[in-house]
Amino acid sequence: MALGQFAYANNSNRFMACAPLDAQPFAIAGVPCDGVVTNRPGARFGPQAIRAASLMLCDAIHPVFDVSPLAQLGDALDMRLPNASPLPEVRRHIEAQAAALMAKHHCVFLGGDHSVTLSLLRAAKARHGGEPLALVHFDAHCDTWRDHFGEPSGHGTWTYEALQEGLVSAAHTVQIGIRSSGERAAREYVADQGGQIFTARALRGLDGAGLQPAIDAIRARIGQRPCYLTLDIDCLDPAFAPGTGTPEPGGMTSSQVLTFLEELADLNWIAMDCVEVAPAYDHAELTSNAAATFVWTYLSGQVAKRLNG
Repeated sequence: MALGQFAYANNSNRFMACAPLDAQPFAIAGVPCDGVVTNRPGARFGPQAIRAASLMLCDAIHPVFDVSPLAQLGDALDMRLPNASPLPEVRRHIEAQAAALMAKHHCVFLGGDHSVTLSLLRAAKARHGGEPLALVHFDAHCDTWRDHFGEPSGHGTWTYEALQEGLVSAAHTVQIGIRSSGERAAREYVADQGGQIFTARALRGLDGAGLQPAIDAIRARIGQRPCYLTLDIDCLDPAFAPGTGTPEPGGMTSSQVLTFLEELADLNWIAMDCVEVAPAYDHAELTSNAAATFVWTYLSGQVAKRLNG
């Protein structure tokens, strides 16, 4: 099969055992790329682990949105990528395949390491009129370093690169769950550029109504600007997501992330990715189950919004 084509397999290989991608409004696609991780590799196997976990979502009717995304969802399976090539070449293939999907579908991409988001943002910005996008970024790490352990680009630089390229609007960028060590210039970069950061420390002990001030602030900041959601699974505490390349203690709970996803479903979301699931380090599929539930929740919210006009 040539690069740029999408492979299909039987239903058990698709998210929630949905149909192959055809004319459905929503699409799942894997981005099995982890060539620039700095700690533990293996996120290229994340897409299939998330799909396997999704098969246990029962009848798929979401308890908050009271819909199932299944009838409106197709799975393109994994992108065909030249993973042995230099990062710019890999990114070129990701962007081209993402652009083809985004031209016809509202997409959710399963990573892969977080470097893939830069290509996805390039495709999304081009698709949505060329104006800088809003960005909601769940992560333990700021990903705003100007180099990556001596390399010019990697999974810890993509946010800096996206802001520098004008892919996203700094004033409409929100980071949630940040807590890793790092120099102030990187750690506070988004805030210094006019964005907003909700650290994991600031969110400790908050849930339900306790998160409402943060939710209200995000909604007021982003408004109805086209918004991209990127969710690094290591935003969760390792107790909830041990299966990731760079776990950071002191993180968010699964219920906190679900509250944000449910309450912010009315934003003008244009695409989502869920990255950094590394199943080799998982325990009892905790990480892949969390990722599958987050993706299902996002899709259910968007399908409900579509059905309700």
